[in-house]
Order: sequence, then structure tokens, then C-alpha cells
Amino acid sequence: MEEQNYTASIIVNVTSQEAFNSINSVTKWWTDDLEGNSQMLGDEFTVRFADIHVSTQKVVELVPDKKVVWLVTNSKLNFIEDKEEWTNTTICFEITNHHHKTQVHFTHIGLVPEVACYNSCTKGWDHYFKGSLFKLLTEGKGMPGLW
Repeated sequence: MEEQNYTASIIVNVTSQEAFNSINSVTKWWTDDLEGNSQMLGDEFTVRFADIHVSTQKVVELVPDKKVVWLVTNSKLNFIEDKEEWTNTTICFEITNHHHKTQVHFTHIGLVPEVACYNSCTKGWDHYFKGSLFKLLTEGKGMPGLW
């Protein structure tokens, strides 16, 4: 069976630069409990969601207004047996123009139906990417943190 990574897309009425800047402003849409930096190539940052999820990401690709890629270098997911399930997965945001609007395509490479956290983690990404980042881009305020 071929692995199918979690993917999602949103289309928003903002510039690609605004989308790019918002993605890199992790505390405005994912979690306000962040240690480190998420703005430049090579930056590393750790996000925390109470004692449920802690992960460290490294910015491994950054193409202004087009692409952001994070490598998860360490993870601790306390709600599943393999707490390091996200480690060595990749989180990718691709930004393109779409009929005078901006499309952000999200892929969590390695988050596939065969892994234990798939159902919980896809619900989480639905909330943070399709919900919180979308609200940040369309209304100016996201919903970072536990929900």
C-alpha cells in the first residue's frame, strides 16, 4: 500500500508575502508556547502543547513568498505509544497564486494513515492549518494553543 501523507489546502485573499510571513509567525496560529526562532533558514524552534505534545522543528527550506519546510528533529507525543512518531517527518507549506488569490498547500510528510497519531494529528492540523492559520490570514487573528 502506498503511503498517503496528510495534505490540506486553503485559498485566501491575501498576497503570497502575507501568507509566507504568517506561516513563519508560528505563535500567531500554532502555539504561543514557542522556544527559539522560526523566521530564517536554519532556525530551530520547539513548540509545546501542555504535557501532550512537544516537538522541535528546524527550518530546512525557505523560499520567500513560495515555500516553507520544517524538519521535525525531535518529538514527544504523550498520547501514543511511540512518543517520537513525528521525529524525522517533514512539514511543508507551498504558496502559489490561484485566480488572483493565494493558495497555501500543506503537507505533513510522514503523517500517514499507518501511524498511531494519524487520526488525532489530522484533527489537530485541520484545526491549526485549516482553522487557525486560515483565520489569521482572513480575519487577522489566529487561534494558537490548546483547543
